[in-house]
Amino acid sequence: MDVYQEAVCYLESQHVPVEAETGVLEEDVFQEEAVSCLLSPLLPKSLDFPDTPTLSSPEEMLERRLVVLKGILESEEVYLRELEALLMPMKALRASAGTSQPVLSSRQVQTVFYQVPELRDMHQSFFSGLKARLSAHCQTEPGPGVEGEMSYTGFELMVGDLFLKMVNQIGLYGGFIENYEEAVEVVRKCTHSDPRFRTLAQSMMSNNSSDKTRTKYTFEALLYKPLDRVTKTTLVLRDLLNTTPMEHGDYTLLQEALRLSRSFLSGVNESSQCKREVTLSHGMRRQLMRDGFVVDASEGERSLRHLFLYTDLLLCTRFKQATRGKQDQYRFCWYLPLAGLKLRWVADQERSLDANLRLHTIRTKMHLLRQQLQQNAKGSKGLALAARSRKKLEQMELMLLTHSPVYTLELHSPSCKSHTLLLSSLYELEEWREAIHKLTTDIENEESLCGTLSVAIHSACGLQQPACVYVCVEVDGYEFYDKQAQTHSSVHSLNPHWDQELSFQVDGAQHLRVFCVSQSDGQDDTVLGKASVKLESKTLNKRWRRQTLHLSQVEVTLSLKYCPHPLEPPSSTAQQQPVFGVPIETVAQQEGVLVPHVVRCCVDEVERRGMGEVGIYRISGTTSEIAMLKTAFNSNLREAVTRLRSAEVNAVTGVLKLYFRELPQPLIPTVMFQSLARMLEIQDINSRLVSMLSLLHSCPDPNRHTFLYLLHHLQRVSEKQDVNRMSLQNLATVFGPSLIRPPVVGLGQDGPTVDISQEVVVQVQVVLYYLQCNNLPEAQTSLPHDTDAEDETTHM
Repeated sequence: MDVYQEAVCYLESQHVPVEAETGVLEEDVFQEEAVSCLLSPLLPKSLDFPDTPTLSSPEEMLERRLVVLKGILESEEVYLRELEALLMPMKALRASAGTSQPVLSSRQVQTVFYQVPELRDMHQSFFSGLKARLSAHCQTEPGPGVEGEMSYTGFELMVGDLFLKMVNQIGLYGGFIENYEEAVEVVRKCTHSDPRFRTLAQSMMSNNSSDKTRTKYTFEALLYKPLDRVTKTTLVLRDLLNTTPMEHGDYTLLQEALRLSRSFLSGVNESSQCKREVTLSHGMRRQLMRDGFVVDASEGERSLRHLFLYTDLLLCTRFKQATRGKQDQYRFCWYLPLAGLKLRWVADQERSLDANLRLHTIRTKMHLLRQQLQQNAKGSKGLALAARSRKKLEQMELMLLTHSPVYTLELHSPSCKSHTLLLSSLYELEEWREAIHKLTTDIENEESLCGTLSVAIHSACGLQQPACVYVCVEVDGYEFYDKQAQTHSSVHSLNPHWDQELSFQVDGAQHLRVFCVSQSDGQDDTVLGKASVKLESKTLNKRWRRQTLHLSQVEVTLSLKYCPHPLEPPSSTAQQQPVFGVPIETVAQQEGVLVPHVVRCCVDEVERRGMGEVGIYRISGTTSEIAMLKTAFNSNLREAVTRLRSAEVNAVTGVLKLYFRELPQPLIPTVMFQSLARMLEIQDINSRLVSMLSLLHSCPDPNRHTFLYLLHHLQRVSEKQDVNRMSLQNLATVFGPSLIRPPVVGLGQDGPTVDISQEVVVQVQVVLYYLQCNNLPEAQTSLPHDTDAEDETTHM
């Protein structure tokens, strides 16, 4: 198969139709994501709907709007029944997981139904609110014989807040989408291996409302429903906005909901782009290395083109801007294989007099158009005029891009095909030339890393105002392994701390890129700064190397460690290991810390907004919210911390208490219970203090430091007891039974047993005594990242 045929087959495999006619490729339309080989499943062709017909009067629009809302309500009802059908077997499967012959393990149940209950609750709330308002509106709507303001009664029906509230929770779909492939894999695997599950998976039933008929689904078909639904959200919002007059109270709310919905889909698609790979017929792995706009002068005249550089070819396309409601499109122009491609670049000495005159005319018109736009923005009239001026300005910008470039890059292939590209920036031309040259020479860089790269993100400073901040880390190299990871989001602080370790399997890595991002509720994330660090194997080793990066206004302190070794074949991305019900030593080792993140995050959140809460730690939070947060911590730390910030503070304290209750072994090991009970009887206070602190030092490091971390926090809580009514005695009563437990009778524990009636007294008194100590040792939250050298500061 020659290179041309291979390129054609490749484009067709990406659902890009290419037809050959008399040796010339026809200009076929294909989607932007297909060109990039990164098409996400969340932008199906169903988005390419025709525009809603323009309605001539507010009366017609409001009439159509009511029809659209009723259709949405009916659709929501069907979707809720599908979610209920999907959740129907969850309780039975979860109960079965605890038996000797489970249908699914507890982990598999969690994977299959991940985020589905939350999605059901979200849509149930939206459905109930919409149904109530539509019912109330229909009951008060004037009859057909009423004149006057009858046509405008639709202005009284306000639903925009319901849609905006739902879209603000659309992030729940993010977790479902990330988990979807693994959930489907579990369903398929268990369907083939277990006849009991096969029977269930192939006969899921859903009621069809009033006619009492039932629809039969497969498990996999029901799992797909949320994926289908999240794209339809954007569609229905667009249709509803098109039938809502601009002067309607809902118009601004629906605009914002549509923007958030589109932004969410765009973010999911960008995320999926980082993970998708394409394998060619000859086994080579194709990657998109660079793309951008250039001017193609190959056919005797200048044409603005979008150029894509892959690992084995250059693909030139013509950009076609989307019409209203459509997706941006491209048309295929030409391609050149990189094998044997020769490059030559030159700079035009000067433009002709006609060219300079034309550019001057374009720039003058652009200046005048910008002034018109500024004037229209200050006035109350001229929306249509401003739109026309803006469109003309875009056209002028394209003309300027087309006629201003003076730097020429010539491409010559062994097949005698040549193309000439023009660029306006010498810097940009050199970047294109270097990228193409690097791929054509196919030189292996011996300095690239192959093995495990660990990055410990410690802290940041230099923020201008308190913010919730997270750090994103990326590595380059081949696309075989995940190359991006993020810390959880910090509490609202001027000096955020994470002490979170991120680990990468790297193959061919040369650069580490670090981004510091501020996260604001209800607003887009803001990049505070970024930096790139050159990775050199000679300066990295198995010992931690500490650095401080200067990212614009922010300084981020991190440590790097590199262990070279042969890599295993890439496997499916493993889910985060659970933290609840797992020994604290295991969790600490997994996270590379001494105090688990769940403890630190909950404590930070309580100290941020719960210190003045009456009965803090004594009053229980909502069971469902605590369960939701527990599930989040078990599966996605960053998502859990994001949810933590908006949860009721009593739910946050409930999660912390639940974590300690569910530890297989208490924070203070059971074998120390009797020793602590005897120490309480020591009359001399100093001797008792020395003995109890000495016993504490014999605890494993994660237990000791977590216990000390909690004690210092509870002492700070008690300092506010005049407001929160939580004295040291009250706090000891709450936490004593969770942190210290007596030995189980009959398990071979040495020494005399404590009377059952005295167990709670010992638990409370031990914790109270530690809380009353004024000289408790400080807790370390993370493992020391020792280095031989002093800190390095990199300014970017």
